[in-house]
Amino acid sequence: MNPDRRTLAQRERSALVETMRAAGPEAPTLCAGWTTRDLAAHLVVREARPDAAAGIVLPALASRMEELRLREAERPWDELLEKIAAGAPWYSPLRYADRLANAAEYLVHHEDVRRAGGEWTTREFDVEDLDRIWALGTTVARTFLRRVSARVDLRTPPGITLTKSGAVSTGAALAPMVSVTAAPVELILWAFGRDAVDVDISGAHGGIDAVRAVPRGF
Repeated sequence: MNPDRRTLAQRERSALVETMRAAGPEAPTLCAGWTTRDLAAHLVVREARPDAAAGIVLPALASRMEELRLREAERPWDELLEKIAAGAPWYSPLRYADRLANAAEYLVHHEDVRRAGGEWTTREFDVEDLDRIWALGTTVARTFLRRVSARVDLRTPPGITLTKSGAVSTGAALAPMVSVTAAPVELILWAFGRDAVDVDISGAHGGIDAVRAVPRGF
């Protein structure tokens, strides 16, 4: 790893800000019902208000987080983008856990904006980034695939080179066999519940149905 190279989280943060700037505040996203302004306000609250950001996973705090998000959404568009670009404030745990906590967040939300219009192209990443994205995607995928009554193999398609083997298996050995084949970026988006992805699911029909039916993401 090059110690002078910006992290994946830092690069995706900057790229998302520029993509949002080009798209404007009222552009669609893959987050149901949210425009780019809504998404930008969510990112600001997530980083600046850790007391409320737990509402992402704790229903009891969800209303408070939404209240703060709506308030942030009233800011001028350029100010919202500047707050995202600046990163988490000094008092936020996310400022010190940026590499670990924000790589998936900013990559997925960047693609939420890029792919919302229906026409998108696949971006190129080097093998170091692909290793990182694959590790993040398989970690998330395994959390919900354990609930599937099938053995699921997560595989990269031909032509994708990773430093380590791309194959990851979940489930019992004697269960119906299903393969989920996807490039690292496609897998992480699929794992986080997105459907505008290039993912192939094949194998036993019962297993395929179970994989397709399981709730994805958080």
